Amino acid sequence: MNVLAINGSPRKDGNTASMLRLALAEIEAAGIETELLQLHGKDLRGCIACMKCWENKDGHCAVKKDMLNEILDKMVAADGVILGSPTYFANVTSNMKSIIDRAGMTALANGGLLARKVGAGVVAVRRGGAIAVFDAMNHFFLINQMVVPGSSYWNLGRGLAPGEVESDAEGVLTMQNLGKNMAWVLGKLNA
Repeated sequence: MNVLAINGSPRKDGNTASMLRLALAEIEAAGIETELLQLHGKDLRGCIACMKCWENKDGHCAVKKDMLNEILDKMVAADGVILGSPTYFANVTSNMKSIIDRAGMTALANGGLLARKVGAGVVAVRRGGAIAVFDAMNHFFLINQMVVPGSSYWNLGRGLAPGEVESDAEGVLTMQNLGKNMAWVLGKLNA
Protein backbone atom coordinates (compact mmCIF):
# COMPACT_ATOMS: atom_id res chain seq x y z
CA MET A 1 0.00 0.00 0.00
CA ASN A 2 1.08 3.58 -0.52
CA VAL A 3 -0.11 7.11 0.16
CA LEU A 4 0.68 10.15 -1.94
CA ALA A 5 0.63 13.53 -0.19
CA ILE A 6 0.57 16.62 -2.39
CA ASN A 7 1.74 19.90 -0.90
CA GLY A 8 -0.10 22.59 -2.85
CA SER A 9 1.82 25.41 -1.18
CA PRO A 10 4.15 27.62 -3.18
CA ARG A 11 6.45 27.41 -0.14
CA LYS A 12 8.64 24.32 -0.07
CA ASP A 13 8.85 22.88 3.45
CA GLY A 14 6.51 25.49 4.96
CA ASN A 15 3.62 24.90 7.33
CA THR A 16 1.59 22.79 4.91
CA ALA A 17 4.55 20.43 4.42
CA SER A 18 4.98 20.23 8.21
CA MET A 19 1.35 19.22 8.64
CA LEU A 20 1.57 16.63 5.87
CA ARG A 21 4.73 15.13 7.35
CA LEU A 22 3.04 14.70 10.73
CA ALA A 23 0.25 12.64 9.14
CA LEU A 24 2.67 10.74 6.90
CA ALA A 25 4.84 9.75 9.89
CA GLU A 26 1.89 7.90 11.42
CA ILE A 27 1.07 6.23 8.10
CA GLU A 28 4.68 5.10 7.72
CA ALA A 29 4.66 3.79 11.30
CA ALA A 30 1.82 1.49 10.20
CA GLY A 31 4.07 0.04 7.49
CA ILE A 32 2.57 1.93 4.55
CA GLU A 33 4.83 3.59 1.98
CA THR A 34 4.45 7.33 1.51
CA GLU A 35 5.54 10.02 -0.91
CA LEU A 36 5.44 13.79 -0.41
CA LEU A 37 5.11 15.69 -3.68
CA GLN A 38 5.77 19.41 -3.30
CA LEU A 39 4.39 21.79 -5.93
CA HIS A 40 6.83 24.57 -4.97
CA GLY A 41 8.08 26.20 -8.16
CA LYS A 42 5.58 24.35 -10.34
CA ASP A 43 3.03 26.16 -12.47
CA LEU A 44 -0.10 24.13 -13.13
CA ARG A 45 -2.63 25.49 -15.58
CA GLY A 46 -6.31 25.78 -14.79
CA CYS A 47 -9.01 23.73 -16.49
CA ILE A 48 -9.96 25.21 -19.87
CA ALA A 49 -13.27 23.29 -20.10
CA CYS A 50 -12.29 21.72 -23.42
CA MET A 51 -14.05 18.46 -22.43
CA LYS A 52 -11.43 16.44 -24.32
CA CYS A 53 -11.08 14.14 -21.29
CA TRP A 54 -14.65 12.99 -21.99
CA GLU A 55 -13.83 12.39 -25.66
CA ASN A 56 -10.35 10.88 -25.36
CA LYS A 57 -10.96 8.69 -22.30
CA ASP A 58 -7.24 7.98 -22.08
CA GLY A 59 -6.87 8.70 -18.37
CA HIS A 60 -5.17 12.02 -18.98
CA CYS A 61 -6.00 15.69 -19.28
CA ALA A 62 -5.67 16.97 -22.86
CA VAL A 63 -3.57 19.92 -21.64
CA LYS A 64 -0.03 18.53 -21.69
CA LYS A 65 2.01 21.67 -21.00
CA ASP A 66 2.51 21.00 -17.28
CA MET A 67 2.90 18.10 -14.86
CA LEU A 68 -0.80 17.53 -14.10
CA ASN A 69 -0.91 14.16 -15.87
CA GLU A 70 2.18 13.00 -13.98
CA ILE A 71 0.43 13.95 -10.73
CA LEU A 72 -2.78 12.23 -11.82
CA ASP A 73 -0.85 9.04 -12.67
CA LYS A 74 0.64 9.08 -9.15
CA MET A 75 -2.83 9.59 -7.63
CA VAL A 76 -4.24 6.68 -9.62
CA ALA A 77 -1.34 4.42 -8.57
CA ALA A 78 -1.72 5.31 -4.87
CA ASP A 79 -4.07 3.66 -2.40
CA GLY A 80 -4.51 6.94 -0.55
CA VAL A 81 -4.14 10.62 -1.39
CA ILE A 82 -3.67 13.54 0.97
CA LEU A 83 -4.11 17.01 -0.48
CA GLY A 84 -2.53 19.85 1.46
CA SER A 85 -3.05 23.56 0.92
CA PRO A 86 -2.48 26.76 2.83
CA THR A 87 -5.39 29.16 3.01
CA TYR A 88 -5.28 31.79 0.25
CA PHE A 89 -8.15 34.24 0.48
CA ALA A 90 -10.35 31.55 2.09
CA ASN A 91 -9.61 28.99 -0.61
CA VAL A 92 -7.01 26.56 -1.91
CA THR A 93 -3.93 27.73 -3.80
CA SER A 94 -4.14 28.02 -7.56
CA ASN A 95 -2.03 24.88 -8.06
CA MET A 96 -4.32 22.89 -5.77
CA LYS A 97 -7.36 24.25 -7.61
CA SER A 98 -5.82 23.04 -10.88
CA ILE A 99 -5.49 19.53 -9.41
CA ILE A 100 -9.04 19.58 -8.07
CA ASP A 101 -10.51 20.75 -11.39
CA ARG A 102 -8.38 18.91 -13.92
CA ALA A 103 -7.57 15.66 -12.10
CA GLY A 104 -11.12 15.55 -10.80
CA MET A 105 -12.71 16.03 -14.21
CA THR A 106 -10.35 13.58 -15.89
CA ALA A 107 -10.97 10.95 -13.20
CA LEU A 108 -14.73 11.31 -13.61
CA ALA A 109 -14.52 11.24 -17.41
CA ASN A 110 -12.59 7.99 -17.29
CA GLY A 111 -14.97 5.93 -15.18
CA GLY A 112 -13.93 6.99 -11.70
CA LEU A 113 -10.16 6.60 -11.63
CA LEU A 114 -10.01 7.59 -7.94
CA ALA A 115 -13.08 5.74 -6.68
CA ARG A 116 -12.68 3.89 -3.39
CA LYS A 117 -9.24 5.28 -2.68
CA VAL A 118 -8.76 6.94 0.70
CA GLY A 119 -8.52 10.74 0.60
CA ALA A 120 -7.87 13.42 3.19
CA GLY A 121 -7.38 17.18 3.08
CA VAL A 122 -4.91 19.09 5.25
CA VAL A 123 -5.01 22.87 5.71
CA ALA A 124 -2.47 25.36 7.04
CA VAL A 125 -4.04 28.64 8.13
CA ARG A 126 -2.89 31.86 9.73
CA ARG A 127 -6.24 32.89 11.15
CA GLY A 128 -9.48 32.29 9.23
CA GLY A 129 -10.87 30.76 6.04
CA ALA A 130 -9.60 27.23 6.60
CA ILE A 131 -13.02 25.58 6.51
CA ALA A 132 -13.60 26.72 2.92
CA VAL A 133 -10.23 25.21 1.95
CA PHE A 134 -11.05 21.98 3.79
CA ASP A 135 -14.46 21.86 2.09
CA ALA A 136 -12.97 22.35 -1.40
CA MET A 137 -10.67 19.36 -0.95
CA ASN A 138 -13.38 17.22 0.66
CA HIS A 139 -15.72 18.00 -2.22
CA PHE A 140 -13.03 16.67 -4.57
CA PHE A 141 -12.81 13.41 -2.59
CA LEU A 142 -16.54 12.93 -2.31
CA ILE A 143 -17.42 13.59 -5.96
CA ASN A 144 -14.69 11.11 -6.90
CA GLN A 145 -16.26 8.43 -4.65
CA MET A 146 -13.28 8.36 -2.30
CA VAL A 147 -13.35 7.25 1.34
CA VAL A 148 -12.62 10.13 3.73
CA PRO A 149 -11.35 9.30 7.26
CA GLY A 150 -11.94 11.67 10.14
CA SER A 151 -9.68 12.93 12.88
CA SER A 152 -10.06 14.49 16.32
CA TYR A 153 -10.76 17.93 14.82
CA TRP A 154 -10.87 19.51 11.37
CA ASN A 155 -7.60 18.77 9.59
CA LEU A 156 -5.95 22.12 10.08
CA GLY A 157 -3.09 23.76 11.88
CA ARG A 158 -2.48 27.40 12.67
CA GLY A 159 0.74 29.24 11.91
CA LEU A 160 2.22 31.98 9.74
CA ALA A 161 6.02 31.72 9.69
CA PRO A 162 7.41 28.43 8.36
CA GLY A 163 7.45 25.84 11.15
CA GLU A 164 5.11 27.87 13.37
CA VAL A 165 2.30 25.36 12.84
CA GLU A 166 4.34 22.78 14.77
CA SER A 167 3.64 24.74 17.98
CA ASP A 168 -0.12 24.31 17.47
CA ALA A 169 -0.55 21.35 19.84
CA GLU A 170 -4.11 20.61 18.75
CA GLY A 171 -3.15 20.83 15.08
CA VAL A 172 -0.26 18.42 15.64
CA LEU A 173 -2.52 15.93 17.45
CA THR A 174 -5.13 16.25 14.70
CA MET A 175 -2.52 15.39 12.04
CA GLN A 176 -1.24 12.44 14.07
CA ASN A 177 -4.76 11.10 14.53
CA LEU A 178 -5.51 11.66 10.86
CA GLY A 179 -2.46 9.60 9.90
CA LYS A 180 -3.45 6.79 12.28
CA ASN A 181 -7.03 6.81 11.03
CA MET A 182 -6.00 6.87 7.39
CA ALA A 183 -3.67 3.90 7.96
CA TRP A 184 -6.46 2.03 9.77
CA VAL A 185 -8.97 2.64 6.96
CA LEU A 186 -6.42 1.60 4.34
CA GLY A 187 -5.76 -1.59 6.31
CA LYS A 188 -9.47 -2.40 6.48
CA LEU A 189 -10.08 -1.69 2.81
CA ASN A 190 -7.09 -3.78 1.72
CA ALA A 191 -7.67 -6.70 4.11
